[in-house]
Amino acid sequence: MMRMRLAGKSLLNRRGTVFLTILSLTIGILLVLGINHLRTQVKESFNNTLSGTDLIVGARGGALNLLLYSVFHMGSSTHSIRWQTYEELAKHSQVKWAIPLAMGDSHKGHRVVATTPDFFAHYAYGKKQQLNFAAGKSFSGKYDVVIGAAVARKLGYQLGDKIVLAHGIAKISLTKHDNSPFVITGVLSPTGTPVDNSLYISLAGMAAIHEGWQSGVKIPSTKKTSQQTEQKQDEHEHEHDQEEHHEHADDHSSEEEHDEHHHDHHAYDQSLSAIFVGLNNRETIFAVQRQINQYTGEPLQAIIPGLALTELWQLVGSVETAFNLIAWLVVIAGLLGMTTSLLAGLSQRQREFAILRSLGAGPWYLFVLVILEVLLICISAIVFAIALLTLLLWSLQPWLLSEWGIQLSLNFMTPQQGYYLLAILLSSVVLSLVPAFNACRRALGDGLAVKY
Repeated sequence: MMRMRLAGKSLLNRRGTVFLTILSLTIGILLVLGINHLRTQVKESFNNTLSGTDLIVGARGGALNLLLYSVFHMGSSTHSIRWQTYEELAKHSQVKWAIPLAMGDSHKGHRVVATTPDFFAHYAYGKKQQLNFAAGKSFSGKYDVVIGAAVARKLGYQLGDKIVLAHGIAKISLTKHDNSPFVITGVLSPTGTPVDNSLYISLAGMAAIHEGWQSGVKIPSTKKTSQQTEQKQDEHEHEHDQEEHHEHADDHSSEEEHDEHHHDHHAYDQSLSAIFVGLNNRETIFAVQRQINQYTGEPLQAIIPGLALTELWQLVGSVETAFNLIAWLVVIAGLLGMTTSLLAGLSQRQREFAILRSLGAGPWYLFVLVILEVLLICISAIVFAIALLTLLLWSLQPWLLSEWGIQLSLNFMTPQQGYYLLAILLSSVVLSLVPAFNACRRALGDGLAVKY
């Protein structure tokens, strides 16, 4: 205990140099712990985004691109899938359920996904956790919309609010579907996945707001298809005298039913971005995948989400290695700087060491004293790094969850992190042997002699 107190007072006497040494070590340790924690959390978050979906079907292209835009809403599809293809796939003997997805619109930077109510019944995340509604229910009407938890929180939306969707996926869009506002009918519970940052509408609604559009541009047309025009038509029809035109009204009603049926059929007869598929038996997953890839109706590809994620981690593996290498180089630089600082300060501490030896302190006492000083510096840096990393995670957690859908845990001390800290401590002890041996070799007379 006496040696520990003496080492602490010696460090306080050299607090300027010691503070800079601790700061450099803190930065290095912070990078090592932070990068490793962020890497594991991102992998866990990505792996938990989709569960229970056996295949993802899309237009033939890159498997990673299909995974990113259909599941994580990053990027966009290069080609689309015909509705007839979805109908044939849904009738496959091995397919238990199939969920069509159509994308391409947004709302204030949040992706809009057109699908069917089956999405909320079959989509699962984490350990096959189902989606739940925090308020409201699924869409049932053409102009109903369900929003994620992050969308509701960031934009302050509630049930019954009306919103306008924008064409394209840019955060700022000049092309909006102003004539077809949607009404919020449901708010999903938080999931920690991209679902929280998305909006979900029906395929009929997606078709309705894009009727009369070509290549992302609205073409002026005399055909009245918007929600407001339909409402005006209904009001105009009610203004007719029912008694005078009773027979005509009956004929018109039958025509209206036919037109509505035709419009609903047209709403679903559209192109799709991707299809989520669940199988009756997972043992047939490779056989069904091969059949889809060999489909002659149009060029398709079916990917297995888990294998596609493995390919993604292999692709970014070199980047992870580079970041880890940089972090460890910063730690090594800090340790070497600490050793150099101790060696350079030995000449200034000769009088201190000589006085200690004159009071009965042997060479090994000085040897242990230097090692204790190094341990105090390293432990202080570890404590500061842990405290600073906790503060950073606590402050960045809401932003990462709302912007990227990544749920970061504040508990970053895993056994692997403990091994890293132990390795840093052992390395500091090994490097401290150099200045400790030099302190032992100093002669008592050299330190007591007064130099002019």
